[in-house]
Amino acid sequence: MNQVLQILPSKRVLWGIGSFQALAMFRRGLFYAYLSIYLRYFLGLSVTETTLFATLPMIFNVLSQTFIWGRFSDRRQLRRTLILWGEAAGAAGTVLVWGAHVLTPAPRLSGYVIILGLTIVEIFWSMSNIGWSALISDLFPDRKRNEVLGYLTSIGGLGRIVGIWIGGMLYDGLELAYDGWGFYSGTLFFIAAGVMLVSMLPVFSLPEGGIQKNTAAGNDCDTSCQADSVRLYWIFLAAMVFINFGRNGVMIVQSQYLFLDSGFAVSSKLLSYIFNTESAALVIFGVLAGRIGRFMGNGRAVCLGALLAIVYLLLYATARQLPLIFLASFFRGAAEVITLAASYALASILIPPEKRGRLFGYFNATLFLSWGVAGTLIAGPIVDLLLYLGADQGMAYRMAYISGLVMVLTGLAIQMVLVYILLPRAGVSRTALRGYE
Repeated sequence: MNQVLQILPSKRVLWGIGSFQALAMFRRGLFYAYLSIYLRYFLGLSVTETTLFATLPMIFNVLSQTFIWGRFSDRRQLRRTLILWGEAAGAAGTVLVWGAHVLTPAPRLSGYVIILGLTIVEIFWSMSNIGWSALISDLFPDRKRNEVLGYLTSIGGLGRIVGIWIGGMLYDGLELAYDGWGFYSGTLFFIAAGVMLVSMLPVFSLPEGGIQKNTAAGNDCDTSCQADSVRLYWIFLAAMVFINFGRNGVMIVQSQYLFLDSGFAVSSKLLSYIFNTESAALVIFGVLAGRIGRFMGNGRAVCLGALLAIVYLLLYATARQLPLIFLASFFRGAAEVITLAASYALASILIPPEKRGRLFGYFNATLFLSWGVAGTLIAGPIVDLLLYLGADQGMAYRMAYISGLVMVLTGLAIQMVLVYILLPRAGVSRTALRGYE
């Protein structure tokens, strides 16, 4: 491995990516943890309609990553530049979305203005996503990526805790205003946009990236080896579609479920505590993710993450007491960080370096689309249909978790075939496949 790669992951670089991750997760916790509630209960959208705020923006995010920015990144080998452009565009777009939605007279129409506005923003914001994924692979060798992703998730978890806590307080104006005040007044929009601009500062400390600076010496993976690696990558991608869609597809409706008067009837403040139980698990298991990956292998660690997600879904589907919801949230956080770190590390091993921009776009799609598409096509319609048929509200939401459970089980089965049958058959002596164990 060349000397450049040995120098790049310095303390300065780790500080830069860690700071960016903390600010990014702060913003997401502040804004997106409560947007579904705002759309549902303040603007009056249906359950399925509320899922569109994650579905449509993420579809355009993924299309832009795959067909525009991923190819542009591969051709020009730009990583840091795309992150900076994406964050600047996202900040400006977020402010414009707030202005457009408050100027719209009808509440339901305002909800669609937010959804369509965020969709347009994601076309440009997606530059940051693809640049970030490729840059991590550029800067760190195969066997360090799981540990680095765990570190970043742990740091991000701390930022998420603060963001969710502040968002919960501002949602109702420190309990001095009304539910939804934080969004309608623009406070949450402006803070989110400001954090995007601030998050650009640590990115300036990072190198540009690109494979011309970090291609490992002695790469013995020829054209045939790379073709085998890519074929295995597509099977792995299928497993991640089911695992991510199953565990994340219920997240848009989860806060609505917890808010139900006939259910747990939590306040925005108590909801922040539930979300931050998950954040605490992100911090704890983020520190351990690298060790888990080294001990089990990245492929098996993905299986472990799926099993933890199954526990989370089962608890939410059956819990009647609030302490079990807190426990389920902890399992969800553990599943999140272990799955994210291990799956990213395995993807980075299977993807040939010169194809990182485009193929990481597909990998990111399994995560980004899972928050919305599964909610719009599966979880949301299940809840709305059961409510239309007269089912109890709590039961209608719990069935969404059962559907997610079935998807995660399917993905786990595919991943186990890949890890225990297909990858060993491929042979671990090839550099492109090294590190999955």
